[in-house]
Amino acid sequence: MSKNKKEEIEKVESAAADESSKAGAPKKRGTGKKIKYGSMSLGIVVVVIAIVVLLNLMCGLVVKRYPVKLDLTSDNRYDLSEESIDALKDLEKDVDIVVTCPESDFEGISNQYRSMYYQYYGVNVEFPYTIIPELLDKYSMYAESGKGSVKVRYVDINKDPDVIAKYKANYSGEITAQSILLSCGDRVKVIAQDEVLGMVSPSKASTQNNIQMVFSGESTITSAIMSVADSKPIKAAVVSKMNGNYIVDQIGANIASSTEQFLNRNGYDCTEIDIAADELGDYDMLVLCCPAYDFSDDIIEKMTDFLYNNGEYEKDMIYIPSLDALNLPNISEFLADWKVQIDESYIKDDKNSVAISGQLYPTVAVNDTEEVGTLPNETLPIVAPFGRTITVVGKNNETVIKELLKSNDTSYTASLVDDSDSSERAAYNIVVKARKETSSGLSVYGSDLLVIGSPYMLDSTILSNTNTYNNATVLLTVINGMSGKENGAIIPEKSLQQNYISPDATALRVIEITVILVIPFIIACIGLVVLLRRKNR
Repeated sequence: MSKNKKEEIEKVESAAADESSKAGAPKKRGTGKKIKYGSMSLGIVVVVIAIVVLLNLMCGLVVKRYPVKLDLTSDNRYDLSEESIDALKDLEKDVDIVVTCPESDFEGISNQYRSMYYQYYGVNVEFPYTIIPELLDKYSMYAESGKGSVKVRYVDINKDPDVIAKYKANYSGEITAQSILLSCGDRVKVIAQDEVLGMVSPSKASTQNNIQMVFSGESTITSAIMSVADSKPIKAAVVSKMNGNYIVDQIGANIASSTEQFLNRNGYDCTEIDIAADELGDYDMLVLCCPAYDFSDDIIEKMTDFLYNNGEYEKDMIYIPSLDALNLPNISEFLADWKVQIDESYIKDDKNSVAISGQLYPTVAVNDTEEVGTLPNETLPIVAPFGRTITVVGKNNETVIKELLKSNDTSYTASLVDDSDSSERAAYNIVVKARKETSSGLSVYGSDLLVIGSPYMLDSTILSNTNTYNNATVLLTVINGMSGKENGAIIPEKSLQQNYISPDATALRVIEITVILVIPFIIACIGLVVLLRRKNR
């Protein structure tokens, strides 16, 4: 064998041995790839967590500065209206709200009313009082976008009655459990327990077989917030007595009470007075509702002096006549001095009427759009049951009369004396405003007398049905314009649908745990499994 051939054979054998050695040796895994992919997975997890935390912080800041409302209920029960949101954005002071019971009481009230309703009527009806604490949270949230704030806390005054002691210095009434107390500085307003419970109720149109629930609390709460934060509240003196005796009959007392509640709810500080004994100087407005008796000359002079205000004017008065007291010569003379006469007749209209409790009552129309303004919902009627007609007389030419509301031209009158009807159909005055003015330099000052011919325009049932009638909106707009009160809004009640899920406390706790703990834990476990599988490839 030649030398070259031998060397060639040795090279082949050496190469075969090397190949055999490589085949017999264990293969090395891709250690570099494992480190690479593991690092990438860990980095991705860290980045995702950082992004989630950052987004959460950003969303929290955005929601605090620019609140976002998210209500998935079909009836939007947990939304505040745009009127309330605008009021909170304009709030410039801090308002404290103390609910005088634990938050859990509202669910208990809901269950109690549901059981009671089923026991008496055999119908399952939801009474969702839990709307109240949910909306109170929204008030706090939306107020953050303004200069002021709304802070809400719940106090069990049965266990800790001293908490509300500091408020009693500025509030003379009784503060009971399940009330809502609002304060701003030294101004205190209390939404009493019966008003709180009345925020959820069956609508007036409900029947036993068709129950439609409504929530009317937002208007009350928003008005109360605006009232306590008002730096210049309007003080109204409501005439209830004369020389210690009540001046109204039972029907008049109901209307007077409803009128006072209406004013109180919308930011007026009302005080019942004895027109003969009490001084009027500290009040901005005088309210005389359905007097059953005439006043003496001294009292008439007292009211005249109040409106004249030593030549400075800037005082106001609301007068609502009785349907029964027709012979009031001194009060009639007082009204005549303001160019106003209350006639002994009331309006009927068989063509433009609405049914209330089975009776047809006439509707009236806005005659002075400048004074009344634009109504949010002009399709709703303004109803004026038993509206006494008002005639403008010419005794005092210095008085300016604004005819605000008139009946339709299809209306006619019926006498309050002999029940006879007139055959003439025409538009008659139902609400007028008389104004006397004085000037000083370039400034003009005036006092206003608002005369509302229909007492039942201020009936509590009509005023509360803000989804049915425009009475509350129109009257509040007129009264606010007269008194110079800028903040005030009638917020329609909400119709609550019955086909919704209403979880109890246990169900809510389960949902809370599921969303906060269980779902994140499952996601974390899935992520860990994916990470380990990739690591072991």
